[in-house]
Amino acid sequence: MPLLEVSGLTKAFGGLMAVSGLTFSVQQGELLSIIGPNGAGKTTLFNLLTGIYRPTSGIIRFDGNDITGCKPYQSVRRGIGRTFQRTTVFGWEKVLDNVIIGQSLHVRTGVWGAIVRTGAARREERRIREKARELLAFVGLSDMEQRLSGNLTEEAQKRLSIAMVLAADPKVLLLDEPTGGVNLEEIGGLIELVKKVQRSGVTICLIEHKMRMVMSISDRIIVLNYGVNIAEGTPAEVGANEEVIKAYLGARRVA
Repeated sequence: MPLLEVSGLTKAFGGLMAVSGLTFSVQQGELLSIIGPNGAGKTTLFNLLTGIYRPTSGIIRFDGNDITGCKPYQSVRRGIGRTFQRTTVFGWEKVLDNVIIGQSLHVRTGVWGAIVRTGAARREERRIREKARELLAFVGLSDMEQRLSGNLTEEAQKRLSIAMVLAADPKVLLLDEPTGGVNLEEIGGLIELVKKVQRSGVTICLIEHKMRMVMSISDRIIVLNYGVNIAEGTPAEVGANEEVIKAYLGARRVA
């Protein structure tokens, strides 16, 4: 059974059809890339999957359950994590504290336990800090845990945003342009991090404009144009599709 299933998904904003009749599925452990020109509906699709937008019509199933119209906090609790095109961290907080904040949905002792400092609360605090440090090591930021997040480079903030999402133990991670705004020398490291996340068992849906990255990292690719799925397949199949080349890739098949 697919981890994520979308059937006839549509989102209209007045007379504008941003997403139109999308049907696709994502298998457990897969890395699926979603590509298309600006305005193709990619970020709108992520907003629908995470409950930021409510579909005009269609069904979203996750892990066997109908989650159509769920609120964003409900989608997170079910196991859907998401980063944004514009990197979002708490810039006034230390790097370690950002990852601790990312675990807030899994805190069990409650407000009273934290106030009276019960043994359970102290144990949970240690567990949360240990996990936060493990995640910082995973994304390559161990030596930056006490720095203010707002002082990090864009590349380091991208890594931190991934650690923050992983702190909530997602089953699927939606990455919206994870290499956007970073220089060419840093892209390779972020690509390796995305692969590492997939190898850890997290399913990934990726929006990305850097076609060389998409073609090298994806198990499968979906191509959107004006909110419609115009092609789907392996990187080789999509790269050879004349409709895709005309609509998105242009005369050169990779950029």
